[in-house]
Amino acid sequence: MNHLRDWILPVLDFFYPPFRRIFSKQTFRYAASGGANVVLGFSIYSGSFEYLFKGRVWDLGFYALQPHSAALFLSFCVTFPVGFFMAKYVVFPDSFLSGRIQLFRYFLICQFNLFLNWILLKIGVEYLQIHPLPAQLITISVVVAVSYLAQLYFSFRSIGVKE
Repeated sequence: MNHLRDWILPVLDFFYPPFRRIFSKQTFRYAASGGANVVLGFSIYSGSFEYLFKGRVWDLGFYALQPHSAALFLSFCVTFPVGFFMAKYVVFPDSFLSGRIQLFRYFLICQFNLFLNWILLKIGVEYLQIHPLPAQLITISVVVAVSYLAQLYFSFRSIGVKE
């Protein structure tokens, strides 16, 4: 993991100087790595919505997923591990918390974010009649803000007593 981290950090830090007056290095790293993960997630969401799930309700037996919901859950399955790696090793490497606690807290926050994203997406698509792709872009902006604060102060906090 450190080898990959050692490759990613210099790339991110190369682009940091113009943003130095606006963001701390940690906030910039979060924005850049989180932004890359959001682009990955939206690419998976839009690709799977348009080509894999389009027009098909996925019946799981106990619940039927609309195509926009199925695409969201598939996207989550990929972006969850990628996001955790980036948060743990690139953005918040100085956290005092053990990796197991970080993973558990990250998972809790991601579950909350997934639920928030799903509810907002459902409202946008099914009630406000917004096309799923722009609706997902709108929900992403809300979820990203909530996620950053939760990850900073809960999952990967670096200030305080060692747990």
